[in-house]
This record gives sequence, C-alpha cells and structure tokens, in this order.
Amino acid sequence: MAFNHLPAGVHDALAPLSVMPVTHSVPMAKNLPPDRSPADSAPRPSPGALLDRLTAGPSRASRITHTEHLPPRAGRHAVWPDRIRAEVIAAVRAAGIGHPWAHQARAAEHALDGESVVVATGTASGKSLAYLTPVLSALLDGSEAPNGRGATALYLAPTKALAADQCRAVKELSQPLGHSVRAAVHDGDTPFEEREWIRQYANYVLTNPDMLHRSVLPSHARWSSFLKSLKYVVVDECHTYRGVFGSHVAQVLRRLRRLCARYGASPVFLLASATAAEPAVAAHRLTGLPVVEVADDASPRGELVFALWEPPLTELHGEKGAPVRRTATAEAADLLTDLTVQGVRSVTFVRSRRGAELISVIAQERLAEVDRSLARRVAAYRGGYLPEERRALERALHSGELLGLAATNALELGVDISGLDAVVIAGYPGTRASLWQQAGRAGRSGQGALAVMVARDDPLDTFLVHHPEALFDRPVESTVLDPDNPYVLAPHLCAAAEELPLTDEDLELFGPAAAGLLPQLEAAKLLRRRTRAWHWTRRERAADLTDIRGEGGRPVQVVEDGTGRLLGTVDAGAAHTTVHEGAVHLHQGRTYLVRSLDLEDSVALVEQAAPAYTTVARDTTSVSVLETDTEIPWGDGRLCYGSVEVTNQVVSFLRRRVITGEVLGETKLDLPPRTLRTRAVWWTVTEDQLDRARINPEILGGALHAAEHASIGMLPLFATCDRWDIGGVSVPLHPDTLLPTVFVYDGHPGGAGFAERAFHTAGDWLTATRQAIASCECEAGCPSCIQSPKCGNGNEPLHKRGAVRLLTVLLEGAPAKESGTAAGRTEAGRTETDRTETDRAEADQAEADQAGGTAAGAGRE
Repeated sequence: MAFNHLPAGVHDALAPLSVMPVTHSVPMAKNLPPDRSPADSAPRPSPGALLDRLTAGPSRASRITHTEHLPPRAGRHAVWPDRIRAEVIAAVRAAGIGHPWAHQARAAEHALDGESVVVATGTASGKSLAYLTPVLSALLDGSEAPNGRGATALYLAPTKALAADQCRAVKELSQPLGHSVRAAVHDGDTPFEEREWIRQYANYVLTNPDMLHRSVLPSHARWSSFLKSLKYVVVDECHTYRGVFGSHVAQVLRRLRRLCARYGASPVFLLASATAAEPAVAAHRLTGLPVVEVADDASPRGELVFALWEPPLTELHGEKGAPVRRTATAEAADLLTDLTVQGVRSVTFVRSRRGAELISVIAQERLAEVDRSLARRVAAYRGGYLPEERRALERALHSGELLGLAATNALELGVDISGLDAVVIAGYPGTRASLWQQAGRAGRSGQGALAVMVARDDPLDTFLVHHPEALFDRPVESTVLDPDNPYVLAPHLCAAAEELPLTDEDLELFGPAAAGLLPQLEAAKLLRRRTRAWHWTRRERAADLTDIRGEGGRPVQVVEDGTGRLLGTVDAGAAHTTVHEGAVHLHQGRTYLVRSLDLEDSVALVEQAAPAYTTVARDTTSVSVLETDTEIPWGDGRLCYGSVEVTNQVVSFLRRRVITGEVLGETKLDLPPRTLRTRAVWWTVTEDQLDRARINPEILGGALHAAEHASIGMLPLFATCDRWDIGGVSVPLHPDTLLPTVFVYDGHPGGAGFAERAFHTAGDWLTATRQAIASCECEAGCPSCIQSPKCGNGNEPLHKRGAVRLLTVLLEGAPAKESGTAAGRTEAGRTETDRTETDRAEADQAEADQAGGTAAGAGRE
C-alpha cells in the first residue's frame, strides 16, 4: 500500500511523528522454527520497562494520566469429569495441558449433565477447552455408531476469523483421535464443492449466525442428518450478541431449536463469554433456555500494566477557535512504530477499517526510515479482505513473522494470538467488556503484558483518562437485547413459516409477541392461515426479508468508473452521507471522488483523484412523538420514554481543507428523506427551570445543543452498544412537548433496548455529562466536551456555560436515585439539523483528515 496515495497534505501532516531513538535493528530471523517468534529469542521486557521506553521521548511522560497495575494471580487446578473419554483427556495432555482449571472442569460437568451452561471468565482463561472436552467426547462416542455419525456439534462465532482459528485449534487438539472428529468451516468463503461433503460427513461444523440464518436453516432438509444428531451448540463470544444484532441472533437460535425438535434432537447450548454482568440472564435471553453460569475464573494471570494516554494539544485550532489535540490515530501509529523498532510483538486496535489501514501505512513508512526490513513486519487486519489474505495474516502473526498489526475488533474475539507483549487501543472501544477483551490479547501465554488506551479528542475518552475509576473500579456492562422487538421478530416468523409451517404450539418458543404479529403478517400478505398452520405465501426467500446485522437494506456497491472494478460496498444506511455525489471516498489508501449515486440500483460510481479537501455531509433531523410509555417528574420538567418517528434528510455537503479544516464551500444535494419508527428517551425543561439556570432565549438553543452533544458523547460509559446505534435531536420548542426538549433515540426500526436502558440510568448519565463539560479546561467549548465534528449544523449554536447551568438545575429535580444499567451509544448529538451517525465509512474519512492533528475534528473512530 503506497503512502503517497493518501489525501494531499496528510503526508506532510505526519512529519512530526516521533520515533524512539534506535540503538539496534531487529532483522527478520531465519533460523527459528516456524512456530516461534523472532522476538521470542530474546528475554521479554517487563511491562513496566516497556512503558518506560515508550515514555522516554520528549514530553511523552506527561501524556500518561494514569497507570493501573494488576498483579499476577495463581491458578486453581481440578480434575476432568470421569465421563469424558480417556482418549480425549489423553489428547488434551498431549497438547501440554496436564490438569484443567477449576472452571473448565465445572463447565464440562454441567454439559455432560445435559445442562446448558455459559462460561464467563477472563480472556485467555481456557473457555474453549471447557466446552471442547465434552464436545469431543460426544463426537468420539458418536463415531462408534453404525453410520459413523451418531453425534454432531455446531459452533457459532460472530466473525469468520474466529471460526477459522477455532477450526485450526480443534484439528490440532483432535489429531490423536484420528478421523473420529471431522471439523470443517461452513461460511461464505467455503467453496461450493466442499459444502456437500460438510453436510454429509462433518460432525463438527463451524459457522456464523449469518450463515445459519441464510443457508443452513432455509435448507434444513439437506442438513437433516446433521440436525437430527445435533448434541451440542457452542455459542462463542456470546457477549457480542447485543442490540439489534443480538436480538436477531436470539430468534435465529429459536428457529434452530424448532427445527432440531422436528428432527428429534434437543441440543445442549454451551456459551462462552468475556466477563459480563449477569451472564446467565443474558444467555437465557439469547437462547430462550435456562442456562447455568460458571463465572469463577480459576486460571492464572500474568502482571498487567494498563496505562491511560492523552495526546497533547496541537498548535492548530478548530471551529470557534477551539483547541485541537493530536489524534488517537497518529499517537497509536507512533506507539506501534516504537514497539516494532524494539522488537516487541503488539497489536493496535482501532475502531474503523480506515483507521486500521492508516495506522499500518504510517507505521510502515516510519519504520522504512529506520530499517526497510521492519516495514514488512507490520500490517493491517480488518474485515473486507479476501479469505486467503486474512488467513495469511493470521498465520504470520501467530508465527511471529509479523511483529505488529493494526486491527479492527475482528481480532478482539478469541483469535489465538498468544505471545504478544503489548496492546495499544486507539480510542475507548465502547464498552468495558470490549476494553478488557482487547487488553487481554497480550500476555496470553501467562507472561506479563502492557496495555495502553490512547484517548480520542471527544467527551467520553477525555472523561475516562481523567476518571480511571470509571474503567477500573466498575463492573462490566450487562448485555442488552430484545428478541420481542416486532421489527426483529416479524421477519423471523416468516422465515420459520417457510422452513416449516408455523403452528400454535410453536408460538411459545418465539415469545409472547409472536401471536399478535401473525394477523399483521397475514394482512401484509406475507403469511396465510391454512387449517392449523401459518404458511409463507411468496416465491422469494423469507430469510432475505432481513439482514441480521441490522444494516438496513442492500449494500451500495462502490464501482470504479471506466474500469467497472468493484472496490467494495457501503452499508445502505450510510450511503446518503458517505457516497453521495461529490463525496471524497477512501479505499485501501487511495482517494476517489464519487461521480454519481444510483439509489435504485445501489451503485456509486467513483474515479481516482487527489483533492486537497475532504467532504462532510450535512442533514436535517426531526422527531415526532408517537406514544409516551413512561414519564417521571424531574423537578418541573419530565423524563420520558416511548415511541417516536425520526425523519432525516441529507441536504448538502461541506468541502473542508485537509490540514486546517477550513470550509471551502457547501454544495446542495437532492436526496430523498428517510423515516424511522423507533424508541427514544427525552427530557424537557420548563420556563421556571430556565430562569433558575439563567438561560435566556438567546442562548437556549446553544445550551440545549451543547448538553445534547455531551450527553450523547457520554452515554457509552453506561452503554453496551455501539455509538452509531443512537441518534439525537434538541429543540428549543418542540411541537409535541411544547417545551425545550432533548431526544436520544435508537437508530434501528422498532428500537433496540438502548434508549430504555438510558432512561433507567438517566441520573448517573446526566451527572457524568455535566461533570465532563464543567471540568474541561477550554473556554467556550471544544471536541473534548461539547463540539461534535459530525454535527450536521456545523456546531452552531453551542453555549458551554449555559449547558452546565441547565444540567445543574435539571439534576436538582432528579429523583433521589435513578440507578441501573444503561444502553445506547453514539457519537456526539445534534440539533434539529444534526444527523444520525449510522455510517462507519464517514468516520474512516475523518481518520484521514485528523491523522496529523488537523482542525477538522476527530470524528467517529
């Protein structure tokens, strides 16, 4: 990937990147076994020594705001249940594992008893072995059946990378068992000629919920021999199934259970999760079954040094002259460079695909200045790569050929990358669970490790690096999902009816809302009642009614004009803001201009270019209250929760100079409005409250807008969903409430449970919001408190001190304790003309704008 394909000006902006003084280079070793890292030939530095080296440069030490030391912990052994086959125990011992940890043995015992179980222990605690031993034992028993397939097992992973990695691990572990265990990956990358063999002969199939939804369940007749013998269903990294995606997966699992029952099987569910609040409750909601919890982690842990890192202020200024910090992207690229120069094996996690590419390119360019061989030892890892590219990167990292990797959360979830010394996290990943998952990627062989979280220039990250207790002294979040959401449930009822006609006896499985939806689906001519069952009536596949990832329609293909080459895709919900006509689009380090967007055919035509500007879409958003479900008094004001309709329309885009962020012009767009019926939390204030807060009409809009920006920016601290799942609007006089009102709404049809959880934690949430604004050192507002670089209204109007006074008065009237858990996550909020941030791709563009510390704002990362 050529560095000179980055947008004009970015290369120069990266010049100040500092690289640690070099005393030696680390050439590619050629005399080590393929399963050893070159870095393993030398003693590993301690985590504290690593941090000292990273902070040795000019002004580096002052960037550390807090260091947390987690001491090592000894492990507690147990013995495997005697019902596990001796051959399996022998295979485990051959892999170098003499005795299980206590939680592994306990989980296996529950599985053998036929009880569904969730293992919720820390990263690298051996969760895989906890479920693999009973699974392999059952497969070994089944191999002795007359047909050689007396038992089967299904493994579900949220990502292809994790399924492929687990398949490799299973094959290695089961090698002493011969052909008794036949593991195979069945996903979108699997060649069609292999799929028939998998259906007929594989007894351990590894796939993902998407493939289960679109391929296996609709074709269940072809999978009948596998399903009727299904003994275990493994749901790995089950804490990732939250929000709309988790709600869809919950219904997919219910469809699976229904078909298994028709074939005479009743599989036991074995779930693995990172440490989470109430894992048994979440697992029950996901599967619909009673689930036993195993959460007492008995595995050993090496020392972990966890540092919080705040980038320095630059000399540049953003909107309204606000100070701008150096971006997390640029700082993380610095750290990855320094670690690689020292021969330290590390992964840098970043939220966006574009960010992963950018960090790797910057590091490669800087490393080439030190030693050209080092540049080859850093790469990017993200979704969207070809299967063979992903597998090659995984092998290179596992073997130690690669020293550093810039990755999205595709590597967060359980992929075995043991042997890492350090992890850099570019921006708070959204939940404490994800933070610990990413930090736990280092030190997986039991040695000490270093984790560094680099703060972005936004309210939440700034708050966290100055309030470490919010990260280290609080439990991880609960998992939020709502299987009864009618917008989620309805298409799965249709899919179930196509798989097998739905009977009244089936409805209990799908939840209490199912019976009420069937007449509506019949009225829509999707289902028809015949005798005692509901039937699918259409020729198209019912499984195609919904995308379980919640992308909201057919992806838009990005095609290079002239060559017809497909560059990639953009989610339908993001197309209006990211690939509109005239938009600057980045792909694999190259810059393109969008020439046209055809919404009917879902195609955006682009051509390569090198503009000296970036583009930011602007839109209008309005909210109408449909129904108020719950409201409570907050002094004279009200806190409400209910159903709303959101209307959004992209109306124009700004061209901003890359380095300075200067607005060069605005171009109008003619795109259709989009409507969304969803759930929201909102609060109102009265004239008396405004008087007490000294808020006059001239500053009311700015105070509301600033409070909205900061409150939505802070919501992830109390949330378990991604920030692009939430939108917001603030209005000085709303036509439905007839009062100044701030809305925060779920960005998915029917809602996703996030706004409801925000309603129940409003006191803590808004208290933290006020504190974040008041404690910021800026004079009139900056990206660290109330400014949003994605604000469709150009951060106009904003009034920092008015927001603090308004929230102070509002909180004086709050109930004594409005505690609980929250959910909901978004970037910064927006006024009547602000936009819902549903587009990751636009954040990727902002990463490029900000890589050198530009004034355009950090954006969503």
